[in-house]
Amino acid sequence: MNKRTTPALNPSSLVPPRIRALAPYVPGEQPKIRGLIKLNTNENPYPPSARVIAAVKAATDERLRLYPDPTAAPLREKLARLHSCRPENIIVGNGSDELLAMAVRCFVKPAAARNAGARNLVQFFYPSYSLYPVLADIHGARTNPVALNPDFTLPSVPELKRGRQWNFRAALTFVTTPNAPSGRGYSTAELKRLCRVHKGVIVLDEAYVDFAEENALELALEYPHVVVARTFSKAYSLCFQRVGYFVGHESVIGAVQKIRDSYNVNGLGQAAACATLENLAYYRANFGKIIKVRERLIRELTGLGFAVLPSQTNFILTRPPGFAAERWLAELRDRKILVRWFSHPEVSEYLRITVGTPAQAEALIRAAREILEAN
Repeated sequence: MNKRTTPALNPSSLVPPRIRALAPYVPGEQPKIRGLIKLNTNENPYPPSARVIAAVKAATDERLRLYPDPTAAPLREKLARLHSCRPENIIVGNGSDELLAMAVRCFVKPAAARNAGARNLVQFFYPSYSLYPVLADIHGARTNPVALNPDFTLPSVPELKRGRQWNFRAALTFVTTPNAPSGRGYSTAELKRLCRVHKGVIVLDEAYVDFAEENALELALEYPHVVVARTFSKAYSLCFQRVGYFVGHESVIGAVQKIRDSYNVNGLGQAAACATLENLAYYRANFGKIIKVRERLIRELTGLGFAVLPSQTNFILTRPPGFAAERWLAELRDRKILVRWFSHPEVSEYLRITVGTPAQAEALIRAAREILEAN
C-alpha cells in the first residue's frame, strides 16, 4: 500500500506578516528571587484593606461555578455615585489595558481600509505608555508618535499646530496623565485646551491620578469625544485582580460596550473593587504615605547628585550620577533592589523607581550611597 505523504507545512506561514513583525509589549520583570526589594512595576507597597480581602474570601463559595455579572452593574453603580454621573457613562474592563485595546478596535479603522484618512490613525505622545503602539500594530492601524518637550512637559496647542506633526483629526489619541515614565503631571486647563480643538476620540489615561494634584474627569463628562481611563491596580492594590474602567459620554461608552467580550471582568475582581469603594479612607491614607515617601526620595536622591524630575505619580524618573543608568540598574540589583531601566533613547539615561514603603526607600538611599562611595 502506498502511503500518502502530507506536504511539509511551515507554521510561520499561518501567521499574518504584520503579526510576525510585531514587537510585543514588554512588562516589568516579575522576579523569583526571595528578599528582593521590588521597585520596578509601580505596584502599591501596601496591601488591600482587610475589608477587601474579606470580601474576596467571602466570594469564594458556590458562586465560583457561576458566571459573574456580565456588565459589572453593581460596580458601575458605585463608580457612578463616586463620580457624580450615570452607570451608562462607565464601562469596566479586565484592567484598563483591555479597555485601551477595545478603544482601538472600536474607533480606529485598520490601515488597509480605503479612504480612511485620519480614521486609521492612533496618536500618542512619547515617551509614554509603550503599550499604545503595540495595540495599534495589532489592529493594523497607523501610528503617529509625537515627542513631548525635552523636559517631558506637554507641548501647547499652538506648538502642536506649528510643527509637531500632530493630527487633530486622528481617530484615537492617547494622553498619559500624569505621564509615564516621566511622572510629570499635566494640568486640567492645558488638557482642556487640547481636547477642545480635537475632532477624534481622546483617551486621558489616568492610571496614576490618585497621586496627582489634579484630575481631568470633568472633561470626560463635558466633552462627548473625551474618555478618562482609570484602574484599581496602582493606587488601590488590586494588580492581581485586573479591574479598570472608562468614564465618558454614554454614546461613546455604549459603542465600546458593543464590542466588549462576554463576562470580561471576573467576579472576584468585581467583589474586590466594590469593597474598595466602600473603604476609600484607608486608601487615601496610603496615598498620603506614598506621596510623603516620594518627596523624601526626591530630596535625598537630589542631595546625592541624582537629577530627579518632578513627580505626581507613585514613581520617580531620575538620571543617576557618575555612570550610566544601565550600570546603576545592575549595581542596585546586586544589592537586591530592582528598579526599571528602558533602552529607548529618550529615557535611556534614566531609572524609573517605584515609591515603596519608608523602609524600602531607606534601603534604596543607603544602597545609592554605597554605590557612589565604591565608585
